[in-house]
Amino acid sequence: MLSQQKKNKQFKKIEWFPCLADNVGYTPLEPTYFFQDSWAAKHIFQLKPDHHYDVGSSAKTMSILSQYVPVTMIDIRPIELKLNNLYFKKGSILNLPFQNNSIETLSSLCVIEHIGLGRYGDEINSFGSEDAIKELKRVLKVGGIILFSVPVDNENKIYFNAHRAFTRHYVLSLFQNFKVLDEKYHYGMAMYDEYEPSRGFGTGLFMLEKLYDDC
Repeated sequence: MLSQQKKNKQFKKIEWFPCLADNVGYTPLEPTYFFQDSWAAKHIFQLKPDHHYDVGSSAKTMSILSQYVPVTMIDIRPIELKLNNLYFKKGSILNLPFQNNSIETLSSLCVIEHIGLGRYGDEINSFGSEDAIKELKRVLKVGGIILFSVPVDNENKIYFNAHRAFTRHYVLSLFQNFKVLDEKYHYGMAMYDEYEPSRGFGTGLFMLEKLYDDC
């Protein structure tokens, strides 16, 4: 207690700000973002594009990446904080403010599974995820790279109104004109190299290259 110790006379004022749940024996982490964001950062560092574009991913992660390569974020919700090399465009993943085949590298991490479920004020749309993927594919150049993540499960499911989950087969069927350059899977507290339906719900991480335009 402060009253039982020699007081630091540089601090004469005390304002109460109780923090009562932090005395734990481990570092609290959310494993999905811990794994997927570090995975995406590794690839962006290796690719080092002239300018990277992101749709709807973590603003905190993009702020860090922007200190290595310029980043433009696209989201329906504006970013209120300003940072050098981090740019923002207001837009919907269903109607991206870019021309066809115009972007070299693109990311959208744990985003498309939410589209069309109304969670963020969007309209209910049974094909929201598929429509979002079409837009991501449309704006990416032939030869361009997308870093993409979604929940995976042993079958396609809707966890209404939180998110959808997909099988690997269905995800890749929506990217038929793409080549898989890397894929990883997060289940529980670990990352795996292969999709394992028996593990149930997880997250699939995909690095894909656009081979040709199918629009």
